[in-house]
Amino acid sequence: MDQQSPSLWRAPRSVSTLTAQVQIPGSKSVMARELILSALADGPSRLARPLRSRDSLLMRFAIEALGATVVEDDSGWIITPGTTSGDVAIDCGLSGTLMRFAPGLAALREGRSSFDGDPVARTRPMQVLLNGLRQAGVQIEDADRGFLPFDVIGAGSVTGGVVDIDASASSQFVTGLLLSAARFERGLTLRHFGEKLPSLPHVGMTVEALRRRGVQVDTSVPFQWSVQSGTVSGLSLTVEPDLSNAAPFLAAALVTGGAVTIADWPLNTTQPGDALRYILPQLGATVTLDEHGLTAHGGTIRGVDLDLSAVGELTPVIAAICMFADSPSTLRGVGHIRGHETDRLRALATQLSAIGGSVRDTEDGLQIDPGPLHAGRFATYGDHRLAHAAAVIGLEVDGIEIENIETTAKTMPDFAARWTAMSTGSTSGAPAVTELAS
Repeated sequence: MDQQSPSLWRAPRSVSTLTAQVQIPGSKSVMARELILSALADGPSRLARPLRSRDSLLMRFAIEALGATVVEDDSGWIITPGTTSGDVAIDCGLSGTLMRFAPGLAALREGRSSFDGDPVARTRPMQVLLNGLRQAGVQIEDADRGFLPFDVIGAGSVTGGVVDIDASASSQFVTGLLLSAARFERGLTLRHFGEKLPSLPHVGMTVEALRRRGVQVDTSVPFQWSVQSGTVSGLSLTVEPDLSNAAPFLAAALVTGGAVTIADWPLNTTQPGDALRYILPQLGATVTLDEHGLTAHGGTIRGVDLDLSAVGELTPVIAAICMFADSPSTLRGVGHIRGHETDRLRALATQLSAIGGSVRDTEDGLQIDPGPLHAGRFATYGDHRLAHAAAVIGLEVDGIEIENIETTAKTMPDFAARWTAMSTGSTSGAPAVTELAS
């Protein structure tokens, strides 16, 4: 392989029916919201069991550049709010949460904050958020591109008021405006006027995070959020496991006919990944939730017709499961994931078809006809969810070689070690996977 070729990782094939208990690192979505809110708070916050992934570290570096102080100790991260002035540069990497959540924070300081990221990040739409900030009184310089790079010219305060946006492309535009709204002089009344709002549970997670810190949020009018101007309280919080990142591990139970338990699954949560409890049984799994965690038991995998509009990030792994179903499947309501780390619909159709499947991407989803699969190279396009899907396929199909498995570090730095331990029955190098038998 020449130096220009992407690295390849041979996905481990399951040794037999799997039985495993797995610990999943903290939620990327929770971390992103809590780091921004901690930087806006009126006092220190402590985040226990923080996620140390690329996205979370980039968000940490961003809030530090914007004035907060982060100190680590044995109990987690202690974030003390503060402010800076002058010019700063913010590296967004490929993080949609960072590029959409941090500009509101940047607008509250004095000085120029320059946002940029990975080359692919420059293709992710930003116009809706930037126009929303402009309506709130923020000066933005982006040469009318509506993409990275752009500059936020902070004046030390933001007027706020009524803002109208069409967030049909991403709920992150709503969250990005709501998170900083309590610090706006007039608060914020945010109105979404589009025909749809994908991933709506993510907005619910944002509203709960605000209310937990004492922020008054009125959600009585559909698709309107009114945030009252006021203080944001510091708090201590234990970060929940990332339930969306649990998807490939639970999928392993289905494709091998085994049983996988995700430890510490919260009994009550606003994480959209909790929908796996209800989606997996439709695919043929038996799912139980008790004091040990959430357990999926595999069975005959059934074809499904699923609207995944609220949980689009689960689409790649669900599509991988459907490749082993007893009948065709339709996944719909997820046209918005074409604008994620890559065009996930086109990428899935291309890669799953290349290894023997019959997969067609539609305007808002996938049509999947299962069939015999074979070995081959699986491109990830720098997208961690594509890598998860390929790993699931590799459990049952020998010879799946995944390009750039390192991209999983975006949300789970040691994914490959955890996955290998579960798949092969070896705990060597991966203490987070326990009670393995095969």
